[in-house]
Amino acid sequence: MSPKKKTIKDFLKTLPKNIFSGFVVSLIALPLGLGLAMASEAPPIAGIITAVIGGLTVSILGGSNVTITGPGNSLVGVVAGAVLFYATQSGLEGELATQQGYFVVLAAIICSGILLSILGFLRLGKLANFFPSSAIQGMLAAIGLIILAKSTHTMLANQGTKGISLAFGNVTIFEEGSVLGLLFGIPKTIIGVFSYDNPGLTYAAIAGVLGLIIMVFYPKIRNKYLQLIPAPMWIVILPILFSYYYEFVLQQPNPIDPSYMISNIPDFNSIVTNLPTVDFSHITSPAFWSIVVTLTLIASIESLLSIKAVDKLDPEKRRSSVNRDLKALGLATVGSGFLGGLNVVTVIARSSVNVNNGGSNRSANFFHAFFLVLFIALFSTQLTRIPLPALMAILVFTGYKLASPNVVKKIFSIGKEQLIIFFITLLVTLKIGLIEGILLGVFTTLIIHLIINKSFSLFFRNLLKPNVLMFKEQENEGNYYVSVKHFCSFLNFFKLKNKLDTIPENQDVIVDFSMCEFVDHTVMENLNNYQELFEKRGGHFEVIGLDMHGTDSEHPFALRRILPIPNLLSNLTRRQKTIEELALDYNLNYESNKNKNVHFLEDFLFFRTKKINHTYNQLADDNSSIRLFDLEFSEGEFIAKEVVRATMMYVSLQEGIPEFTLDREGFLEKVYAFAGFEDIPIDNHTDFSNRFYLLGEDKLAIQSFFNDDLVHFFESNPYYHVESNGKALLIFRKERLSNIKEIKVVFDFGKRLKNVLQVEKVVKL
Repeated sequence: MSPKKKTIKDFLKTLPKNIFSGFVVSLIALPLGLGLAMASEAPPIAGIITAVIGGLTVSILGGSNVTITGPGNSLVGVVAGAVLFYATQSGLEGELATQQGYFVVLAAIICSGILLSILGFLRLGKLANFFPSSAIQGMLAAIGLIILAKSTHTMLANQGTKGISLAFGNVTIFEEGSVLGLLFGIPKTIIGVFSYDNPGLTYAAIAGVLGLIIMVFYPKIRNKYLQLIPAPMWIVILPILFSYYYEFVLQQPNPIDPSYMISNIPDFNSIVTNLPTVDFSHITSPAFWSIVVTLTLIASIESLLSIKAVDKLDPEKRRSSVNRDLKALGLATVGSGFLGGLNVVTVIARSSVNVNNGGSNRSANFFHAFFLVLFIALFSTQLTRIPLPALMAILVFTGYKLASPNVVKKIFSIGKEQLIIFFITLLVTLKIGLIEGILLGVFTTLIIHLIINKSFSLFFRNLLKPNVLMFKEQENEGNYYVSVKHFCSFLNFFKLKNKLDTIPENQDVIVDFSMCEFVDHTVMENLNNYQELFEKRGGHFEVIGLDMHGTDSEHPFALRRILPIPNLLSNLTRRQKTIEELALDYNLNYESNKNKNVHFLEDFLFFRTKKINHTYNQLADDNSSIRLFDLEFSEGEFIAKEVVRATMMYVSLQEGIPEFTLDREGFLEKVYAFAGFEDIPIDNHTDFSNRFYLLGEDKLAIQSFFNDDLVHFFESNPYYHVESNGKALLIFRKERLSNIKEIKVVFDFGKRLKNVLQVEKVVKL
């Protein structure tokens, strides 16, 4: 079942939604672009140039569907270090030295763009899948710590600090100015905030702390009106309002120290007329090409990981052409470098926002760039009212999410050996460099695999053998059977991947590991991705033959070999005991266990851009026609991932009904109407049409379905989100867990609604 080919009519129909989504994404891209550029020791406008050139180029030439491009988090440390390195060699001082260093780095960025395009032409886009997953996580965590080290001090108005040094005897562990020195110097900077004798610095630090508070707590507010303006945009809006308050109300200058305010934001004409002087004088030096290779490696890995993650979110379940995207990203990077911008990469956070706001094709990326141009053309002078610490708060939050303790916890849950790979990659990256870190992570993974299996021959004797056999069991509508022998790890996963990529995703696939002695973490994680893809497209992907394989943990991604598997017991929480008592009182069936069989929910529009992890705490009647449960789902992927737990009800119906979504009408729903989301009116029920927001494709069928009894039922009951997929209803009040009282009310609502629908069916008969 391949997605049908889009026509011009389809494109024009979805254009309003993509314009709307592009606008929302631009609200995030503006402050983030400014912050990433300044953290990279580049002019603030460089981040905006990167996003604009990337959006325009990749939207036209790229091979992905709903991704957004711009400056990447992972390149901050490399670019900043390279700028400072060439600044010290320039013989100049201050801003002139930094500027000259950046001109050299622009040449490296251009060269890395050329290499990135070459990777695309050589069809090497899939190679990033074969790095060990734990090594990649270690590299990304190290990048997060680098961002933290370089941004936290500026966020707290201590931009000139070099951190601390640590030595044992004559051995220096790390020095002032190093990443580790800056990291371990953060507590000293925090304490120093309370001793500032300059009020301007205190105000600057307060702006940074408030920005961090907004980034941490604002996404947790589940309000559809507040979510229309993303957290980073508030960090732009509030300081500008604060500045105007002092200027016009108090008639005083901005109290924040001027050295911590954004400066030198050129207007649109200046950007076009005053192009930077790219310095290619170091192109023959090994250090220059080391920077080029590092930029290329990190840009390609971040982009490919992001494309892979965003493809999971695509409501239309399309696959991106990664090699075509690499070519476009490389070309965009070359253009960005000549105009004074940074490397163009695919970014997960902005891409997730794009999908969640209705973006359905590459035009959203184009319009995100278009709105950024408008912002700079119309409001460039307002950007100088934004304090630098507030923008650094965005990066501090980003760095923390990359290096969060939850990342370590997840790696540990997969297996202790994965934690070793993770930390070796992380520490070597911090101490020596990114390329050295990822290479040593790969080498460490291989050594650990050899030690676990106690067999060199298993890997080296079978490495070049064709360990994958695939055939179709029947000519018509049969299973695709794939047998894997010997071992399957990051070293040879491409053999299995090449076979799986030839199978249509709407088919049934059996992957048999019964003749395979060892399956590693990277393979298990990738197989899970295939399972999700096939299930979304109507196929079935099953892994068998691992019954005799054991793991060191119960995590589904843990590497497989012969090991005892521990059984863990769990007790009911207080809430679960209360729900259990409720089930006894109302003669309902209760199951507290997690249930990953959630396919019955995937047809609902609400979950099209969300990943459902599992349901639990299920209450159901005798025939399970009404089920109320807690569930966990996630929005976005990677560092933009937000996990949400909510209580919802599922009501199965014996007869088919139209597909629709019913919600309470508000201001935001009226705004959605301008983006192409049309509210369906019900004749002779003006009050209902004014109070409720009704959506659906088959307008006539929906209007016929909403008769007087059904309309009166909704008008006389509390507001709920009610959604039909044609054969069942999804009902919930808010995107959070419900208390016992709310559970009783919504269960009663669902039962009475089902009775109304059954009465309606009888009347029609």
